[in-house]
Amino acid sequence: MKDQNLTRKRAAITAVGHYVPDKILTNAELEKMVNTTDEWITTRTGIRERRILEHGATSDLGAKAIQAALKNRGIGPEEIDVIIVATVTPDMLFPPTACVIQEKIGAKNAWGFDLSAACSGFIYALVVGSQLIEAGVHKKVIVVGADKMSSITDYTDRNTCILFGDAGAAVLLEPSEDNSMGVLDFRLYCDGSGREHLHMKGGGSLNPPTHETVDKKWHYIYQDGKAVFKVAVIGMADVSAEIMERNNLKSEDIAYLVPHQANLRIIDACRSRMDLDPSKVMINIEKYGNTTAATIPLCISEWWQAGKLQKGHNIILSSFGAGYTWGAIYVKWSMNNPKN
Repeated sequence: MKDQNLTRKRAAITAVGHYVPDKILTNAELEKMVNTTDEWITTRTGIRERRILEHGATSDLGAKAIQAALKNRGIGPEEIDVIIVATVTPDMLFPPTACVIQEKIGAKNAWGFDLSAACSGFIYALVVGSQLIEAGVHKKVIVVGADKMSSITDYTDRNTCILFGDAGAAVLLEPSEDNSMGVLDFRLYCDGSGREHLHMKGGGSLNPPTHETVDKKWHYIYQDGKAVFKVAVIGMADVSAEIMERNNLKSEDIAYLVPHQANLRIIDACRSRMDLDPSKVMINIEKYGNTTAATIPLCISEWWQAGKLQKGHNIILSSFGAGYTWGAIYVKWSMNNPKN
């Protein structure tokens, strides 16, 4: 029997794309809605504005992001084998939003499913998609992170409404011709004891929708910010350092850290633990806030379009979310710079 490691192909990101809605919700506008200030929001989170999808659903965000990625790759939707949608705001509990997106973009040969891991959804989904490629069962896998967080945000709760926005971003995974490129390593974790600090109580089988669950606002995000902050700072920093150590990477070897965009202070703690210069961190939280599953691919797509990602760059993706869920992925970038 041949050694599988000799024949197995790595999964490489071969296209990226993103979509953000036109409507902008600024800190100044939030000052009129809840008892807060622009200074308070920016100093504690780094967020200045976020995007809001006024009409449509998560599937619209995801479909447009995928269409952008396919355009960048120069292929049609019929070539897609699988669509994996990372989201906590599906259009409906069922059918899966992946099925809705499949029909919207005309990916008639694809199957798909949704994956729910909150803010870690994209990195969980990227690992799953990469394994489908490495197993040799598929050649074109779309992984999209998309969330309409405005649909589950209580705009009378100043603790959460300042944080979240809407967006979709997607990557295309294909077998790499060079096994030194692509998704090279990952570490994923979860700890269900953290569920009480970050959740949406209503709408599932535990608390089906009733007048009582609506009155209690159980269909909105609940977050104990201080409790989540403490563990997120440690979790994201530790797993990012772990993935570096596992792969003998030093700070000078890393081109970019791509962190989940939840809070600028959490990102900075992660950067510090990795001993990275601030210029090596992808940050766009000031423009979009926390778009949950979309934050990491949105950064990647923007940086690639700006010509900042070069073939061969080492990048570390890192996230922390409800569950608790957290993890990191080591990727060697395989796409050419669009500016060249």
